[in-house]
Amino acid sequence: MNYLTAALVIFVLEVLIALYVHDDFVRPWGGDVLVVVLLYCSVRGVTRLNVLSAALAVWVFACFIESLQYLQIVRILGLEDNAFARTIIGTTFSWSDIVAYTLGIVLVVGVEVVMSKRQAV
Repeated sequence: MNYLTAALVIFVLEVLIALYVHDDFVRPWGGDVLVVVLLYCSVRGVTRLNVLSAALAVWVFACFIESLQYLQIVRILGLEDNAFARTIIGTTFSWSDIVAYTLGIVLVVGVEVVMSKRQAV
């Protein structure tokens, strides 16, 4: 499976989680772990960045968006009534989101290492 196909599958999974899962674990943790995997697959699908560069770029981007939530950027920009902006940017900072993003990136790098070792054999 190539990266863009993986990104599409993960995107569909994310939408299904958002629409149908309303719990205290899968939606907040699974969704946040998967969002960085989705971004990573998208970046790898459209760039020539190596594993670590892409992983670091995605993690920094995710943390940047989370910091914008801390600064309440949606409110500052007057987008409180814009459901799209609230969904994409988010409105509530959480350290647990940073942990979930980190776990997602560690998962991605781990899978990449295992896959590269299998291809080398």
